[in-house]
Amino acid sequence: MSESFQFQLKKTDGGARLGEVSMPRGTIRTPAFMPVGTVGTVKAMYLDQVRETGADIILGNTYHLMLRPTAERVARLGGLHQLIRWPHPILTDSGGFQVMSLSGLRKLDEQGVTFKSHVDGSLHHMSPERSIEIQGLLGSDIQMQLDECVALPATPKEIERAMEMSLRWAERCKVAFGKQPGKAMFGIVQGGDVPELRVRSAQALSGMDLKGYAVGGLAVGEPQEVMLRMLEITLPELPTEKPRYLMGVGTPDDILKSVARGIDMFDCVMPTRSGRHGLAFTRRGKVNIRNARHAEDMRPLDEQSNCPASRDYSRAYLHHLVRANEALGGMLLSWHNLAYYQELMQGIRQAIAEGRFADFMAETQENWARGDLEPV
Repeated sequence: MSESFQFQLKKTDGGARLGEVSMPRGTIRTPAFMPVGTVGTVKAMYLDQVRETGADIILGNTYHLMLRPTAERVARLGGLHQLIRWPHPILTDSGGFQVMSLSGLRKLDEQGVTFKSHVDGSLHHMSPERSIEIQGLLGSDIQMQLDECVALPATPKEIERAMEMSLRWAERCKVAFGKQPGKAMFGIVQGGDVPELRVRSAQALSGMDLKGYAVGGLAVGEPQEVMLRMLEITLPELPTEKPRYLMGVGTPDDILKSVARGIDMFDCVMPTRSGRHGLAFTRRGKVNIRNARHAEDMRPLDEQSNCPASRDYSRAYLHHLVRANEALGGMLLSWHNLAYYQELMQGIRQAIAEGRFADFMAETQENWARGDLEPV
């Protein structure tokens, strides 16, 4: 552990990067996947289980936590770490993406965004300064700037307006954040699917000398090849000695291909959301446990896994639980999926360390393509 925020780039293999973020509450091994704990809980999981899967850090959501239980209440209760019993690093997103998705319930201007709560219709104002204040009250270790995320497709003019606004907000967030020993604020590159805007955004943020940089505004409906092309354009403009975080991504395939292009950190609701809907991610690709072929299949999802949910429960039982709408089905599949994601990240890190990431990526994709019909 470190008393300050530090990123060490240990090795590269092609575009893939092996590193380590050190901070007072712990070390984050990169490439890292951060389970999403939107309202202070990773859905259907005990946080002790989340830790046991291999997670070094989780994510919390500023928008949701400011509405309930409120940031001020969390602060009075000792901060988010103490409240939820997670003593390890927490990253909070700024709330920008959630607020922007409210559509007709919000009004945006230079000062910030005014919006109605989806919970009770109450009116709130989120400025860059207020976003940082809320994240400070929550006590998170990595805080994100407030940005405007534009859904794609959008016109270049609209994308440029939002990107420029996000840059001005990044400056204000940096001032509001000030100097917080052991903590970090990340900027967010915007620019939609317009290459020159991505470059301008990345260059301007790099000039602000922030602790880390996120790539935002992707995985919002555009094809995977567009996302990957934007990464190829953006990442060379960011400092190599600082961590790079791709927000809201994604599938195991998205992660592999993004690591190959130089991304260090990921978050996504997909493992838990998919688990609650009966979909498992495995070494042999996706498994829809609802399908009738699993009804009498006594194989586990993955007999080689260290995760009890993956190894000790039959597909027949999981099929029964999901079809019967039993909560345990979603719990076990969420546990399995998070464990698989962390096993994938560990495999990625080991492959980069050994200089064989390209081979690991090819083998992993071949196993996904083979499917799960054969014994695992």
